[in-house]
Amino acid sequence: MDTTIDRMDKPVAKKKGIQKKHIGYLGIAIAMIALIYMAFFSDRTSTYKVEKEKLIIETVIEDQFNDYITVPGTVEPITIIFLDAQEGGRVEEKLIEEGSMVKKGDIILRLTNPDLHLNILDSEAQLAEKENFLRNTQINMEQQRLQIKRDLVTLKYDIERKERNYQQNVILMKDNLISREEFIRSKEDVDMALQSRELALERQKQDSVFYAANINTMIANLDNMRKNLQLVRDRAENLNVRAPVDGQLGLLVPEIGQSISRGANMGQINVLTSYKVTAQIDEHYIDRVRTQLTATLDRQGKEYDLVVKRVYPEVRNGTFEIDMIFRDTMPDNIRTGQTYYTSLQLGQPKVSVLVPIGGFFQETGGQWIFVLDPTESFAFKRTISIGRKNPRYYEVLEGLQPGEKVIVSGYETFGKNEKLILKKTK
Repeated sequence: MDTTIDRMDKPVAKKKGIQKKHIGYLGIAIAMIALIYMAFFSDRTSTYKVEKEKLIIETVIEDQFNDYITVPGTVEPITIIFLDAQEGGRVEEKLIEEGSMVKKGDIILRLTNPDLHLNILDSEAQLAEKENFLRNTQINMEQQRLQIKRDLVTLKYDIERKERNYQQNVILMKDNLISREEFIRSKEDVDMALQSRELALERQKQDSVFYAANINTMIANLDNMRKNLQLVRDRAENLNVRAPVDGQLGLLVPEIGQSISRGANMGQINVLTSYKVTAQIDEHYIDRVRTQLTATLDRQGKEYDLVVKRVYPEVRNGTFEIDMIFRDTMPDNIRTGQTYYTSLQLGQPKVSVLVPIGGFFQETGGQWIFVLDPTESFAFKRTISIGRKNPRYYEVLEGLQPGEKVIVSGYETFGKNEKLILKKTK
């Protein structure tokens, strides 16, 4: 019994060293540390390896930014006069060929229009008829006038005779030498003669007013018919298509035998006293381009100044049109149709942070760019803000500092990676 108690009271010795259960705990701890490190300290930025020699790398600078764009312009005459048919007809003859110089009034084309000549003959016949009617009316009026005067003369002597007879009857009536009926009739004859004269005078007055108004109306109608006839004759004269100004016949569409409708365009005359430069500009600049902006044109090492004369508001195929004229001198031997590259000034020069023009803009829209680290071993994506641009530089408003190097070539192959590893070609 004592022996058993002694065995039970004897302490058991602890094993020393790493046991199997400790290895499990240690593994769990290491895994947790690794997860924490990956979560908070590891670089999870997506990367892409690219050969440095295949990139275009430029340095950000601070310099004067000239706000201009280069646009191709086409030389055109300062004024183009369009030849529209004032009268329709068939082309009978071409007197001047396309490209020839013309003087104002020169006949370029002759047209024929038989219907128009018939209208002239008809108008002339109507005018002759109206003139004959007017002459006949005037003759009748004169005859009526003479007849009224003759009637008045007759009435005058008739009144005198009847008044004389009446006065004699007054004397005879006092002595009762005539009957009272005879005396009364003589008085009535005088009154009747006087009233007849009043009616004749009233008729003369009314006829005079009526005939005068009628004659005036007929004369006015004749004048209108003469004017109408002249207009028809002018229309016939318009069958001779004349040059309205001095210049060069730049285009002539009709051919002999062709029928031309009234108002149809037949060609144009280029006024060569001066020239203008017409340019097509990207619609991106439509809010910035206005009249009176200046531009320069370089030819054979000499610059010529231009000014924007007109801005056309219509946008077609992503561009709008402007006209520029020369301010002082023009290039020698300038010709219609020549193309020049002009520098159009949009604003005043300003010192700014600049980055050269490159293909990166097509992918980024100017919202970000890859910037090289100082070792030039890596490039990181950085948000930037770009303002204006000219043919050489973008104006950087935010995000870049002078002296930093950036990748300006295209980003098509970079995908959505935010970090580039720049490796050198062996």
